[in-house]
Amino acid sequence: MRILITGTAGFIGFHLAQSLLSEGHDIIGLDNFSDYYSVQLKRDRHAQLEKHPRYTGIEADLCDHDRLLRLLQEQGVERVCNLAAQAGVRYSIEHPFTYEKANLDGFLSVLEACRHAKVPRLVYASSSSVYGGNTKVPFSESDTVDNPISLYAATKKANELMAHCYTHLYGFQTVGLRFFTVYGPWGRPDMAMWLFTKDILAGKPINVFNHGEMQRDFTYVADIVSGIKGALFADGLAPYEIFNLGNHRSERLLDMIQLIGTALGREPKMNMLPMQAGDVPVTYADITRAQQKLGYQPTTPIAAGIPNFVAWYRAYHKV
Repeated sequence: MRILITGTAGFIGFHLAQSLLSEGHDIIGLDNFSDYYSVQLKRDRHAQLEKHPRYTGIEADLCDHDRLLRLLQEQGVERVCNLAAQAGVRYSIEHPFTYEKANLDGFLSVLEACRHAKVPRLVYASSSSVYGGNTKVPFSESDTVDNPISLYAATKKANELMAHCYTHLYGFQTVGLRFFTVYGPWGRPDMAMWLFTKDILAGKPINVFNHGEMQRDFTYVADIVSGIKGALFADGLAPYEIFNLGNHRSERLLDMIQLIGTALGREPKMNMLPMQAGDVPVTYADITRAQQKLGYQPTTPIAAGIPNFVAWYRAYHKV
């Protein structure tokens, strides 16, 4: 197929594009190379993709609606996967208007372009953050998600509502994916695993929030990619779908830190701090629906995934 992926210079978009290219698909990748984190890292990812003859990379902003629509029409795009967004719970508290532009204006542009270009299926990234302060675990797609506790979470819930409207009004299929704490090689420098690895290597103490009483459903990026591909190609999906994509395990943050320390051969030093605003103590995905309808089956425990990330980190930074 000919597939447009937004955010291909980003972490998940890069891995998805690599996987689809290896299977013979034609990939058009769109990214604006925002400076939220290292633009060089994004350029390095993009350079890897540009080696492939079936990859076409375009530097553009989602909010340029006319350009996006022309791109879909001229390229004969059969699927769109929208992974471009402003990420980060904590950053959303300090830079709210960045989220309004990227996650609301940008997503509306994608929906309008898909509508007018008659793209039959749009797959888009939502987030486990939509579950907000829910205390029932594991989190299920049928749970109420009306109580976000960060602006980032609110924009992701808004995306799901916007997609529902466009499916109802215009008939094209939308599939939202609630990602749970994705990690792995080529990951994001603003995420805990990267920050911990960097500081432990430097012999610095790491900041551990909620005094270490945190649990996360850490999901390896290759498993996430398998779920996205299910959402892109699976038959028998309803016009409007929402799926959790997680590892179906809630791991202690302290266990993750110890695995990083072991992989580095260093003993982590920790600053125990209170919970940060907008954060949640536990995430844990019920993946039953994704297993049944997408054939999704994560296979990578953190005992295997974290050493893979650490090995990549050391090779990339030559440390």
